[in-house]
Amino acid sequence: MTLDAEEFIRRFLLHVLPDGFQRIRYYGFLGNRYREEKLARCRELLNMPAPEPQVLVAPKDYRDRCEELTGTSLRACPVCHEGHMVSVATLPPHPNRQTATTDTS
Repeated sequence: MTLDAEEFIRRFLLHVLPDGFQRIRYYGFLGNRYREEKLARCRELLNMPAPEPQVLVAPKDYRDRCEELTGTSLRACPVCHEGHMVSVATLPPHPNRQTATTDTS
């Protein structure tokens, strides 16, 4: 479609809000508060089947993903490659080390 410059500007400015107005992105059945209930009602009125619930799969641990990508296990002992690395203890931070302070204002 080819438009004159004036017609293009007129159509473009139909989308510009006057000063003092706030654009509301989701209003009506797409509003956050009752979206699930309203979409269910829309499906009911349109005689659509309810969507099947999605099965959430727990994300893989970074060690498993690394093993899939590289073929080497981060859990295996780096020396003998037979035993498994086990976390025995976590050392606390050094008492003299200064930590960065965060501004909470």
